[in-house]
Amino acid sequence: MAGWTADRIPGQQGRIAVVTGANSGLGLITATELARRGAHVVLAVRDTAAGAEAARRIGGDTEVRELDLASLDSVRAFAAKLAADRPAVDLLVNNAGLVLLGPRRTTADGFELHIGTNMLGHFALTGLLLDGLEAAREARVVSLSSITHKNAHLDFDDLMSERDYGAASAYGRSKLATTVFGVELDRRLRAAGSPVISTLAHPGLTRTNLTPRAWEHRGRLGQVIARLGLLVTQPVEQGALPQLRAATDPGVRGGQFFGPSGFGETRGRFTEARIGREAADPAVGGRLWAVAEELTGVRYL
Repeated sequence: MAGWTADRIPGQQGRIAVVTGANSGLGLITATELARRGAHVVLAVRDTAAGAEAARRIGGDTEVRELDLASLDSVRAFAAKLAADRPAVDLLVNNAGLVLLGPRRTTADGFELHIGTNMLGHFALTGLLLDGLEAAREARVVSLSSITHKNAHLDFDDLMSERDYGAASAYGRSKLATTVFGVELDRRLRAAGSPVISTLAHPGLTRTNLTPRAWEHRGRLGQVIARLGLLVTQPVEQGALPQLRAATDPGVRGGQFFGPSGFGETRGRFTEARIGREAADPAVGGRLWAVAEELTGVRYL
């Protein structure tokens, strides 16, 4: 399957797909390809004006809904409205994410911004949409990881990086938490006999707006650094393929993880990737799940 391309995506007619962060980058490509294959795609975005422009570019059967993953109130409001309008959801792509290399920031709920947005927001969203996913036929959840998860470590005594904050390490920790979540979700869905499956993907080093935004706090110097960083990235269309396969390939199994196969998993054709040791540890998964339930107030499975 090393040569898998978007041309292999099967028809998605009749399917409801929710893609977070769908107005740009990987999310935009994912939403576009799903819509092209006939899915009704919900663009779950923080900036609805940007979402409306993305919907115009995508065409097809789309709708834009406001979702700020850095606010649990926003997550709950989004999930409640969606459940009222769309009782069954076939696909949830937890794509949205951020990396900001400036000083420590927090979400509306007081969580460190990276882990609060990238993992805890998606944890709550998935739980609140689980009834809708279970009401669909062959539903799945895709969690977007990163190669940075392999060198990260979850310090449960300082999960919010209050004592020791480094922006790059906080981002890596958030992506490790996201990966742990995707793997633990698969374990729990299997144990519960749920028809929903949990899969994971990572894009390697891909050309999105995350790199420029990460350096925006450094002004003009940051713009230069960001441009230089973009030189080593692969096109976003290539980077989106792992999550598109995780989302659509009928043969994908729960717990599978896809990512690029070239040069340290940073680029090129993709294959099934290896999950980091800590991310695959059931003890870590169980502990993080309990913490996430406590912090978000969303309990499931």
